[in-house]
Amino acid sequence: MEFRSISREPSAFQQPVADVDIPEICGRAFGAGVRVTSAVELGGGMYNTTYRITAESLPEPVILRIAPAPDRQFASERGLMRNEYATVPYLSTVATLVPRMLFADWSQEIIGRDWVLQSHLTGVPTPERLGAYDRPLWRGFFAQLGEITSRVHSIRGAHFGPVAGPGFPTWSAAVVASLHAIADDLSASSLDATDVRAVADLATEHRNVLDEIREPHLLTGDLWTVNTMLSTEAPEPVITGVLDLDRTLFGDPAADWTIRMASAKQDERTAFWDAYGSRDASSAGAWRALVYEARHLGAIRLERHRLGNTEGVRDSYVALGKIVSALA
Repeated sequence: MEFRSISREPSAFQQPVADVDIPEICGRAFGAGVRVTSAVELGGGMYNTTYRITAESLPEPVILRIAPAPDRQFASERGLMRNEYATVPYLSTVATLVPRMLFADWSQEIIGRDWVLQSHLTGVPTPERLGAYDRPLWRGFFAQLGEITSRVHSIRGAHFGPVAGPGFPTWSAAVVASLHAIADDLSASSLDATDVRAVADLATEHRNVLDEIREPHLLTGDLWTVNTMLSTEAPEPVITGVLDLDRTLFGDPAADWTIRMASAKQDERTAFWDAYGSRDASSAGAWRALVYEARHLGAIRLERHRLGNTEGVRDSYVALGKIVSALA
């Protein structure tokens, strides 16, 4: 069996598995007689460890995704792979774009970590392909992203919060719980969480503004360019796949990471709104958007800390300080 893993420091967050683990994993999913011919670790993601697997008895490659060990996960990110698995029944509107779940194992018997096997999507990662097109053609890509996001946001849930739970009866309760979880992770990482806790307090005080959101809609959680695949042949950008919907939740569509990124610049991405539709321009919507930005910045701070980006962590305090001042 050909086995290739990305070289990482022992202290790196993402960690490979041993070559002997791959046949055992595939044997559990596809039967003891499966003969694995290659396992190649793929880069690009920053959370799970991902391998492309080929085997003699499989008609096409499959993707093995392995979650971080439980003790390496932040509490605010715990069980993301299980959350993605719970989301699958809700993704009928984008079913042709997302990988099929082939097998999931939460027993942690083989490697002490959760893992799933998924179908292999065609195309190439958007960051590797989009730059090959003239910039005016990028508008088509962002319009497609807007249409996909709109389809996801049209799906309704039965509770607020992560798809797999815990569920909350109100949007304010879900938002405040998320802010407290992020703040607790920051404190556990020896980072100052005063600003995030201040936003949680303000969100509690003005919960009526958050609770104007009465219907929980499905949010992608993390969808943007890095989570999409493009056709290798099309004369203009064509999205062929959507990846890593593990941070999904039910709530206000305006709180989605995708909405944040689509709003960040006035460039080709403005075509996103042509397909998605209009934004909430009310004063209450603007206040909620500040709370959502604070939540994003808190999560960004955690990720930057995990990656050893001390300058990025420092910048997050400046940005979140402005948010707290605007909310107060």
